[in-house]
Amino acid sequence: MQESIEAKLKTLSDRLSEIEKQLIEESSNLNHEDLISLNKEFSNIQPIVDLYSKYLNVLNENTQAISLSKSEENEIKELALLEVEETQKLMQEILAELKLMLLPVDEDDEKSAFLEIRAGAGGDEAGIFSGNLFRMYSRLAEREKWTIEVISQKDAEHGGFKEIIAKISGKLVYKTLKFESGVHRVQRVPETESQGRVHTSTCTVAVLPEAEEIDDVEIDKSEIRVDTFRASGAGGQHVNKTDSAVRITHLPSGLVVECQDDRSQHKNKTKALSLLSAKLKKQEEENQQAEIASERKILVGSGDRSEKIRTYNFPQGRVTDHRIKLTQHNLDQVMDGDIKSISDALIAENQLEMLARLESDSR
Repeated sequence: MQESIEAKLKTLSDRLSEIEKQLIEESSNLNHEDLISLNKEFSNIQPIVDLYSKYLNVLNENTQAISLSKSEENEIKELALLEVEETQKLMQEILAELKLMLLPVDEDDEKSAFLEIRAGAGGDEAGIFSGNLFRMYSRLAEREKWTIEVISQKDAEHGGFKEIIAKISGKLVYKTLKFESGVHRVQRVPETESQGRVHTSTCTVAVLPEAEEIDDVEIDKSEIRVDTFRASGAGGQHVNKTDSAVRITHLPSGLVVECQDDRSQHKNKTKALSLLSAKLKKQEEENQQAEIASERKILVGSGDRSEKIRTYNFPQGRVTDHRIKLTQHNLDQVMDGDIKSISDALIAENQLEMLARLESDSR
């Protein structure tokens, strides 16, 4: 085991003892928030320390077996050599698991998320494809028993959307979808194409974790402008007669969000503020990460919208994720929301990249 990894594990063991002592001796003096925080930290650290204790026990067994393997009695020597082999294998397995447990945890993984899809290059076909993508994520939500709530949408002329923003709520939404941010490219023959030529169109997808509370990101009321307007519906559908739709402009950053899904102006304002909070939080994180972006590049991409992350090729029934060079020939299933295999592969590749950095830092 590398010295730096062992040092981290010893630090965690000491911290666990500290928390345990605090909870026993000082629990009556702690406020509710501190008590919850300590209990959460304890439950996060304990499994790692327990596994580290198991590793030390196996290491002790391995040391004893090595000593016995030097015996002059053949029977004892043979049994000891088998024990050495078994304990070494078990130590390697435990160490691999410990390294995974030591990887940085994305606290946003458990959260719900905002999904934004915008038609890009390709005219009408891009709008239609944005509708296909929204259906894909909606079908995934059904599979995962998540709920989708449309915040705002701008319909495209020939079907699909120029833009659609929705909130997806449920377990591990952000963890599953966070690597979907980027440019999605479709290659297919549009229905309007008389020559049968394959066209290429694009859509941009952005996935933002929901801020736990609007208060998580301080929004100065003097720095926002709130405009109300009448929600617009498609031709022939209901159109609101009151100014229930809300548009919020964050003056310092220039960020604009709007919500017109609900007939209640108050509810639309609450949803819009929640979306603005998520966008400001994301912007703050991106500014912080910009300084170290040149030092290390996460393999699965930064979510930069200029990145072409995936191609959906309809004539060949193929979907390719360019970041991890993964190609699958199950396009119909993917468009029906079966994207967990792609998501899991991206998460696994990200873990491998983080493991490589952990081991590099340990040298």
